[in-house]
Amino acid sequence: MYIPTLDDMLAAHERIKPYIHRTPVLTSSFLDDLTGAKLFFKCENFQKAGAFKVRGASNAVFGLADDKLARGVATHSSGNHALSLSYAAGRRGIPCTVVMPRTAPQAKKDAVIGYGGRIVECEPSTSSREATFAEVVGESGAEFVHPYNDPRVIAGQGTCSRELIEQVEGLDAVVAPIGGGGMISGTCLTLSNLAPEVKIYAAEPTRADDAYRSFKAGYIIADDAPDTVADGLKVPLKELTWHFVSRHVSDIFTASDPEIVDAMKLIWKRMKIVIEPSSALPLAVILKNPQTFAGKRVGIIITGGNVDLDSLP
Repeated sequence: MYIPTLDDMLAAHERIKPYIHRTPVLTSSFLDDLTGAKLFFKCENFQKAGAFKVRGASNAVFGLADDKLARGVATHSSGNHALSLSYAAGRRGIPCTVVMPRTAPQAKKDAVIGYGGRIVECEPSTSSREATFAEVVGESGAEFVHPYNDPRVIAGQGTCSRELIEQVEGLDAVVAPIGGGGMISGTCLTLSNLAPEVKIYAAEPTRADDAYRSFKAGYIIADDAPDTVADGLKVPLKELTWHFVSRHVSDIFTASDPEIVDAMKLIWKRMKIVIEPSSALPLAVILKNPQTFAGKRVGIIITGGNVDLDSLP
């Protein structure tokens, strides 16, 4: 298992700069007053393809050797990695096939197709996703770009927190959502090297809390098909992301689906920006655990804004 390094993250940032946005950091005095903390929102909902995952996907695609291009790339994803990989593959002019749960938001399916990707549907469980994907790769021989358990992807995701600490000085903590752990792992990779004084917290849905239970138990506990409004956080940790989570995350907090929706509505109303439910987890857990964050300068990674406006939670 190759563990990505700081040099990998720095190389990734140079590689992907032509294909990503340096997303803005926004603040809200209302949310500062509400939480008792000074919050800095790194808005990856404004990222290309509407999510942070375009960073890791672009690093993997543009790092591919020429002899692998003809067969293209493939992955399995509930949404944002799927459309991000399709975006990156389209920019490099190579085919992309994505295995997606049939229950994935229509907005994310439409985006995959819009970027030129091909969708193969599966049942909404990890086992069905992986079995269907094995068939797809067996037929095409495409390069597998895992949504998060891939050093190229983690190095790419680490560029987000590099920008954040360049944009905001003196952070005490960073909070990001956790599903499979790609963003948190990239955050750990960057901050443990460049800003080791910054504490890293993960936020997870109560109805998909396998990372929380893994963190408390000291080993990976995987759920097959959790059900939560935070559709981007239904996947389990893997060996590579567990390496970072187990070593560098200070704690994992959970929030219920109603708490997630309330936090999402707060951000929509007060900041006038569109975010998806998964992105609301950090604010939800800060509101739920004020004693941990009060008086602190806290970076929040808003991971994406790809919501299905026809079926809002």
